[in-house]
Amino acid sequence: MVAASCTHPLDLAKVRMQTAARPGANMFGTLLGVVKNEGLLAIYQGLSASLLRQATYSTTRFGVYEYLKEAVSTDKSKPPSTSVLLPISMFSGLVGGIVGNPADVVNIRMQNDKSCPPELRRNYRNAFDGVRRIIVEEGPKALFRGLVPNCVRGVLMTASQVVSYDRMKYLLVSGFGMDEKKRSTHFSASLLAGLVATTVCSPADVVKTRIMNAASNSDSAFGILVKAVKSEGILFAFRGWLPAFIRLGPQTIVTFLVLEQLKASGLGQKRPVLQQQSL
Repeated sequence: MVAASCTHPLDLAKVRMQTAARPGANMFGTLLGVVKNEGLLAIYQGLSASLLRQATYSTTRFGVYEYLKEAVSTDKSKPPSTSVLLPISMFSGLVGGIVGNPADVVNIRMQNDKSCPPELRRNYRNAFDGVRRIIVEEGPKALFRGLVPNCVRGVLMTASQVVSYDRMKYLLVSGFGMDEKKRSTHFSASLLAGLVATTVCSPADVVKTRIMNAASNSDSAFGILVKAVKSEGILFAFRGWLPAFIRLGPQTIVTFLVLEQLKASGLGQKRPVLQQQSL
């Protein structure tokens, strides 16, 4: 949630670029257009939904991954092998994608709302109002629109982000002699993890965004994919890559820096149970 608060304007620019009718402005041009046409505070439009998404999606995937990694770890001095971490991370991303899907639908709609014609705007007051209105106006099923591509993205994101972070950190420590506890090590590993995650997740992210922003359930993920390839070419899958990386890079860095500090503080570590002394 801390990371999302820092990078929300970049996430908004990414969503606007992914849902645009045709390729046009770059990230900075998109942000300038938002400020010019909608006001400075508009770059934080949908922040409540973004925070709700992190509180559900990211909390779940990180929590499940760390729990399972600890459960299967036999050597505390190094992480398990990639062949062990990958299925664990993929399962964690799948669970996170399911849990976080409702907030993600509201998040994308709120971020893109002002770019729609006035008659098509939804005008959710906040994330919880968005969830309530979707249930009332479209039915609970609409909260899970785009679930398949969102779960695919969650699997790809978690597998590429957390596994690459663990492996990069281990490589930096064992191969380059960096201190495992220093922030410079965490910064370097998380930056590399953000680069890997952005590239791997871009196609699923673009398709997911378009499905969740659609006005109806008529188009499937495959239908949207085929239509986009025909009209825009295969590179449509990497639209918004630069703002996605500029957003995901800092977000990954802040996320893992905060996570490492929370671990260092002892939060979540098992503590010995004090036995009552007999009187």
